[in-house]
Amino acid sequence: SEPIALAEAMSFRTDRFGGAELVPFPRRTLRAATSDRETRLPVLIVLHGELSTPGRVAIQLRNRDIPLDVRRPRFGDELPKTLDGHTGAVIFGGPQSANDDDEIVKREIEWIGIPLKEKKPFLGICLGAQMLAKQLGARVYKHPDSHAEIGYYPIKPTAAGRGLCRDWPSHVYQWHREGFDLPDKTVLLAEGDCFPIQAFSYNNLAYALQFHYSSHASS
Repeated sequence: SEPIALAEAMSFRTDRFGGAELVPFPRRTLRAATSDRETRLPVLIVLHGELSTPGRVAIQLRNRDIPLDVRRPRFGDELPKTLDGHTGAVIFGGPQSANDDDEIVKREIEWIGIPLKEKKPFLGICLGAQMLAKQLGARVYKHPDSHAEIGYYPIKPTAAGRGLCRDWPSHVYQWHREGFDLPDKTVLLAEGDCFPIQAFSYNNLAYALQFHYSSHASS
């Protein structure tokens, strides 16, 4: 049977060699799925805007015949009490802060403990990454000089990051005013200048990306 990995959906768009080029992460076996496509479990998609879409993540998963279960907790959708019925989960970005005194934000951060406990693949992007960091006990903070990252910024993969993905773009798209410290027992995958921690992994199943890796940039 074909291995399914949430990390397969992580890919970079660059403009190398004068044209658009999709540079995928290498396939990693996080959880095998049955060869019967109709019985594949969906990936849970958590969005924070009423009109938000899962974009390239959805494209990559659907190209692999993986169904999606899209939910918007801020607009009344409940999150499942278990991921027994899902392959994994992705929490996307949004205008909220992981530090907000907001019941929905607090519930989402607490909910991330479910995929971690059940050892299901998890991907957090931007706000989702900050939520994962906070769930793991790390600080989420505003820059001491009030800097924000909006636009394309350099990215520096670590040796571990190169091991996960050989071809990183030189710049990635950012839209955030907060960053996070590296949680304990995690592996640093990429660094930045203004906000040092840009990506990390936890137990080879949970991944946090501060940046929006699916946007276009010159490499």
